[in-house]
Amino acid sequence: MKKVYLIGFMGCGKSAIGKRLSFATKMPYYDMDHEIEKKMGMTISEIFATYGEEAFREMETEFLRTFRDEYCIIATGGGVPMRKENREIMRRTGLVFFLNAPFRDVWRRIATLKKRPIVQASTRAQLEKLFYVRKPLYLYCAHFKVETEKRSIHDITDYIAFQINRFKGGK
Repeated sequence: MKKVYLIGFMGCGKSAIGKRLSFATKMPYYDMDHEIEKKMGMTISEIFATYGEEAFREMETEFLRTFRDEYCIIATGGGVPMRKENREIMRRTGLVFFLNAPFRDVWRRIATLKKRPIVQASTRAQLEKLFYVRKPLYLYCAHFKVETEKRSIHDITDYIAFQINRFKGGK
């Protein structure tokens, strides 16, 4: 198991924690959305507008199938664990950490984001429903559930780094 996958709903802290975790563990960090944008030469919003959500979801699966084989940290998109194949790939190739943030915290972080197509196309109620639809699959996919409420990024990073080191045989 070389990879560390951070999963959870958009706005739960995957990118912020992933960057800090990279520093703490000396493992490279990759943001799946950013890697797909680089490959396609388009933003996620442009990909959604041009090809549609289903094509984007296939790009996420292709990323998981083909991304380099190295020790690294990957912040996934919020919808990645919805596909059975994605869950299987992540569990087989790495450790999966679900960052469990309450919806009110997530909403506070994402409500004004213009670059997230799903946020812009949905009401708060629709996003909250999506949050609760996805949560059981995050739980099913994860090796570890990491509670983020009332915990600092530093504490969350330390906890995940500790778990990674346990599995790598470190201290």
